[in-house]
Amino acid sequence: MPPDLSGHTVVLTRAEHQLGAARKLFEAAGAQVLDLPALVIGPPDSWGPLDDALGELEDFHWLVVSSANGVSAVDERLQAQGRSLARRPASLKIAAVGRKTAQQLEDLGATADFIPPDFVADSLLENFPVGVWGQRILLPRVQSGGRTLLAEAFGEAGARVSEVAAYESRCPKDLPALTAAALEAGMAEAICFSSGKTVRHTVQLLKAQFGESWNEHTSKLAVISIGPQTSAVCRELLGRVDAEADPHDLDGLVAACSRALA
Repeated sequence: MPPDLSGHTVVLTRAEHQLGAARKLFEAAGAQVLDLPALVIGPPDSWGPLDDALGELEDFHWLVVSSANGVSAVDERLQAQGRSLARRPASLKIAAVGRKTAQQLEDLGATADFIPPDFVADSLLENFPVGVWGQRILLPRVQSGGRTLLAEAFGEAGARVSEVAAYESRCPKDLPALTAAALEAGMAEAICFSSGKTVRHTVQLLKAQFGESWNEHTSKLAVISIGPQTSAVCRELLGRVDAEADPHDLDGLVAACSRALA
């Protein structure tokens, strides 16, 4: 039975440039959507570490990407060097965490060599197709607030890991006026989070908008998380999670929201 959100109002917290795809899925299920952009994606403080690593791409065995933002940043910096992911060295394999990450690679003509069965980093570690002892692995990631689990786990398994900042996700300046007014009037029924950072930034924005009473405007909302790490931050800052996506992607998020509001 497809998700049904008819008659429900849902707050979506995504990077501003990623809200469109999520909105379409929720609206297709019948929801009225309130946008709450919780991330602004931009360059890291310095391109130096990423550029240096990409200059040695022939020496790496694996490129491991865990977000579409990371894929875009890597390809853009390669383009600046007159290269691209589609024309990567034949010796370099790519592992992608998540359906959207894999699709971004596909769109660039750089099909992933390995995609874990579940769309979370832990699944990549558990199912990695080869031993990594002595392998050089490049891990482009968000500058701040990302997980170091992959780097630590690959390092413990004997890989030589280079973890470099490929982009940064910063907090927007304020809430959209329409969303703030709807939250103040108690018009929303659920709020959906796609990363731990969207949770942290949303709380930051709510505090700036409503002051000490910020949590009064979330206490009656169903809290929906895209996956285990996001759920952990929801519990830390909001005290609960009402539903978690399975699979851990946007389709799963819509289905989880539908279950929570049924």
